[in-house]
Amino acid sequence: MGKKSRVKTQKSGSGASAVVSPKEMMNLISELLQKCSSAAPSAGKEWEEYIQIRGLVEKIRKKQKGMSVVFEGSREDYFPDLMSWAQENGASCDSFIVTNFGAEGYGLRATRDIKAEELFLWIPRKMLMTVESAQNSELGPLYSQDRILQAMGNVTLALHLLCERANPASSWLPYIRSLPQEYDTPLYYQQDEVQLLLGTQAVQDVLSQYKNTARQYAYFYKLVQTHPAASKLALKDSFTFDDYRWAVSSVMTRQNQIPTEDGSRVTLALIPVWDMCNHTNGLITTGYNLEDDRCECVALQDYKENEQIYIFYGTRSNAEFVIHNGFFFHDNVHDRVKIKLGVSKSERLYAMKAEVLARAGIPASCVFALHCNEPPISAQLLAFLRVFCMTEEELKDYLLGDRAINKIFTLGNSEFPVSWDNEIKLWTFLETRAALLLKTYRTTSEEDCCMLEKPDLSLHSRVAIQLRLAEKQILEKVSASGRAKRLQFQKKLEEDAPLPHYEESDIALLENSDTDAKLPIILRKLEEVEEGQEIQVEEHSHFLNGEKVVYEMEANGEPVQEETRDKVSKDVHSTLDLTGGSNQKGQREAGDRGASRTEENPKERSE
Repeated sequence: MGKKSRVKTQKSGSGASAVVSPKEMMNLISELLQKCSSAAPSAGKEWEEYIQIRGLVEKIRKKQKGMSVVFEGSREDYFPDLMSWAQENGASCDSFIVTNFGAEGYGLRATRDIKAEELFLWIPRKMLMTVESAQNSELGPLYSQDRILQAMGNVTLALHLLCERANPASSWLPYIRSLPQEYDTPLYYQQDEVQLLLGTQAVQDVLSQYKNTARQYAYFYKLVQTHPAASKLALKDSFTFDDYRWAVSSVMTRQNQIPTEDGSRVTLALIPVWDMCNHTNGLITTGYNLEDDRCECVALQDYKENEQIYIFYGTRSNAEFVIHNGFFFHDNVHDRVKIKLGVSKSERLYAMKAEVLARAGIPASCVFALHCNEPPISAQLLAFLRVFCMTEEELKDYLLGDRAINKIFTLGNSEFPVSWDNEIKLWTFLETRAALLLKTYRTTSEEDCCMLEKPDLSLHSRVAIQLRLAEKQILEKVSASGRAKRLQFQKKLEEDAPLPHYEESDIALLENSDTDAKLPIILRKLEEVEEGQEIQVEEHSHFLNGEKVVYEMEANGEPVQEETRDKVSKDVHSTLDLTGGSNQKGQREAGDRGASRTEENPKERSE
């Protein structure tokens, strides 16, 4: 499988600094761990803390120069080995080849015509790197004794990847050598590139991601050097920050959830070859076939020979793509920004509003999403704003009387306003709130557009500016939409137009509607998540053609999960913040296919 000389590793760089004593390095690591484990900084001090942590990391990186293990040659040199290895292990490799697509990076190019929904790619379990394969590897003894590894599969996968990379006899070397040597996640940004994100909604997640990665590295460096169960790990001799950053980014951009071998639960996995596919808008087309014990992918659309094959990573915002995948997707129909709203507990009508919201299944304080398309708000947010703006008399209508419970069903339905005054209030509020959020940015949309015209911008700077511009454009659309709606309902009020009459029989109509705004609010899963909470992803099983059980693969798409379910350590109490916020916290929407298949594929967009 390729040239044997390429299996060898070499020390990176030729200008390694003088040998650093273990004691000196451990002191620096301890200082970093202490800094990253201290209490969260006060508001407005996050950037200052980031600068301090970054300074310590750069000191460590400087002393570790030349110590990281890298492979000879370029990534592209190893693609033939990857495909040969995949074919030998029973993967399907006859419908595509790996190709460089320029700005999109490497991807899969069809070598024949492929029909939409045709099964063209499958990867057997034995090729996957999983938490279970980590437990059965040389990392197993340490895993069995460290509660943090046991609680966080993402971290386990990252260390598993590093251990296998350092093992010349690893069966996964053809895959590992084909991975990018660097990524475009914010962990690789220069300080001035990160600074371009100041004032955006994404910056907090970016700073947390860096802090958590540094904390994890410091913790595991000490663990690898001192724990008896780690004495035989290859990492003991060379475990640099750059190594860990690479492993974390590899996992963060590629991890997916698959069922365990017995199908009883889900686990995290890296899926070779399949993870070469780039993203486009569409539906989920990947699932796990337990009967044949393999990951399977059907074509998202018709592909002609020589066309690039795409998959859909999931309903991610561009902030999530940038932070966790390392790219900005221009045509993102799922782009959105977050907005935190809550009913003040000091408000006179708080108890009544909280009760109406509770009956609708909505928290009194919640992080919602403002969307890039029309309508800019979901049924949940519409319902919240209606309650938020209700008068005492309007609240009583939804709390008292025989029809009160049924009226809850209309809260998220755009066709049944509470009153014209209520609609005017809520759209005025939204228009004003979006306009105020726009004023918090340090630059205007016009200034961002001018900056993007500069030919000497670095890739990371360009992505950062594109991201902050996209946030502003969403807020501008929301503000404009709010103004248009306000004027529309003011006209209704002036004309003394009658309110649409709600009949109880309309419930059946609402239940069967495909339009989000017409769905009964309490019959839907809340897409927004109350701050501080996270909706847990559940595994689902489906029958494909009445025979094969296919498990939905719903990936966190995030790096290492923020909190362990146990408070296992005073030093390390969390890991790469992610989520959906990571912070996309919330369940992904699965494609509506015969057997639901998903791929919130965390994957890098470009090299």
